[in-house]
Amino acid sequence: MTSPRLVLASTSIYRKQLLERFELPFETARPEVDEAPLAGETPDATAERLALEKSRAVAHAFPDALIIGSDQVAHRGAQRFGKPGSVERACAQLREMRGESIVFHTAVCLYNSRTCQHQLAGVPTEARFRALSDEEIERYVRREMPLDCAGSAKSEGLGISLLDYMRGDDPTALIGLPLITLARMLRAEGIQVP
Repeated sequence: MTSPRLVLASTSIYRKQLLERFELPFETARPEVDEAPLAGETPDATAERLALEKSRAVAHAFPDALIIGSDQVAHRGAQRFGKPGSVERACAQLREMRGESIVFHTAVCLYNSRTCQHQLAGVPTEARFRALSDEEIERYVRREMPLDCAGSAKSEGLGISLLDYMRGDDPTALIGLPLITLARMLRAEGIQVP
């Protein structure tokens, strides 16, 4: 029996680089999903719903595959910090987050398009930002340009210098794809990792 195709329902270079660590062949597909939160939806619930929706959104193109969907919502209580998209918004986000603890809730879904069954989990990471000066914030943003990252910081790069600490069960979750959880899901589907 051959292994099912493995598909990453994402065009994120960060998630692609993380999944490459498993040294398994996979394809990528762009999920067309509205990422706006639903009325009254908690940040955790948003991330988990979107991870599932992203995996299902590409299932029609891959009828016998294991499809990986993932989403991340950065928040402090009900306040969300999305992808800034501009230098100005990135600096404004980091000014709001300085000296604060932010939760990055990263959800991952493994959807079996043959059986229509899925595994879904959320992996929170708490990141405490230092009391950053405006100069540190501007220097960081101009050097790393984290405009496509929730919370305006790349912990896998220079952004690590912005933090006092990180707390969580999986260091890859903060980058955007919790590999420890995903490996467990893949093994449950009979995929050998490692």
